[in-house]
Amino acid sequence: MNFKIDKFVVAIIIVVLFAYLFPNAAGDLPLNTIGSIGVSLIFFFYGLKLSPEKIKAGLKNWKLHVLVQATTFLIFPLIVLCFYPWVNETNKTLWLGFLFLAALPSTVSSSVVMVSIAKGNITAAIFNASISGLIGVLVTPIWMGLFLNSNTADYSLVAVYKNLFLEILAPVILGLLLHRFLGSFAIKHKNYLTLFDKSVILIIIYKSFSKSFSDGIFNGLGLPMLAGVFIVAVLLFFTIYFLIGFISKQLQFNEEDKITAQFCGTKKSLVHGTVFSKILFQNASFLGIILLPVMLFHAFQILTISVIAAKKAKHKI
Repeated sequence: MNFKIDKFVVAIIIVVLFAYLFPNAAGDLPLNTIGSIGVSLIFFFYGLKLSPEKIKAGLKNWKLHVLVQATTFLIFPLIVLCFYPWVNETNKTLWLGFLFLAALPSTVSSSVVMVSIAKGNITAAIFNASISGLIGVLVTPIWMGLFLNSNTADYSLVAVYKNLFLEILAPVILGLLLHRFLGSFAIKHKNYLTLFDKSVILIIIYKSFSKSFSDGIFNGLGLPMLAGVFIVAVLLFFTIYFLIGFISKQLQFNEEDKITAQFCGTKKSLVHGTVFSKILFQNASFLGIILLPVMLFHAFQILTISVIAAKKAKHKI
């Protein structure tokens, strides 16, 4: 089997290395402002591409939707929460990074593409991936607020929701309202919009990691620790993947619904992760460590789900 390296993952690695070598390369560029405007545009275009008709049609398969969303926003965080008794000052930030990963919504594009390749329930995948982002705007800050109120971060749930509404929810609503007029335009140029999305994410990642490198946040994080973070991310992925498979069997899902549940339920959105982190953590110096589990999980999930999707597609030919 031929393995394809995801170009976006390579771009992320290059940007992190660039941030390490040249943390002040941006100079006086207002990266925070550029990032904020970029985020709003990302979610405006996201709203444009959402089809109200498809969302309505997807409501019928409610057992599948409940499983995917419960896994994404409840089971995932609860698994990470089980390790809270072992959290101390040394590993607190990394644990928060894993909780942040666990509380994130699913990603839209790759979920739908992989479900399509594996010949799963595409309509349900579109519904779950789309609705997940909207639920995440409300749920992710609540999970993080449970542990950030007493942490070093300056965290105000009211301020967070205000910023999320202005930068994310309002643009999505505006996009939805304009879907009938500009939806076809957004779908036609979706490849360019995806490139724009990724460019904004790379800017935010550079800003986050350059600050972390400048402040010496990674000084105590050696190669063994990085390997440990990656191993935990892998174990977390497979725990959720096989758990969803088991529950799907108990609920007597057909193969198409099982594929959709496993693919959408294990996905975590790097796009939402980077833009949410910018708002939730207010560009704190430890933001790079917070994003580390998300990025490692993202790279692994793309590779693994791609392989699984190819195998399932081959078996159905």
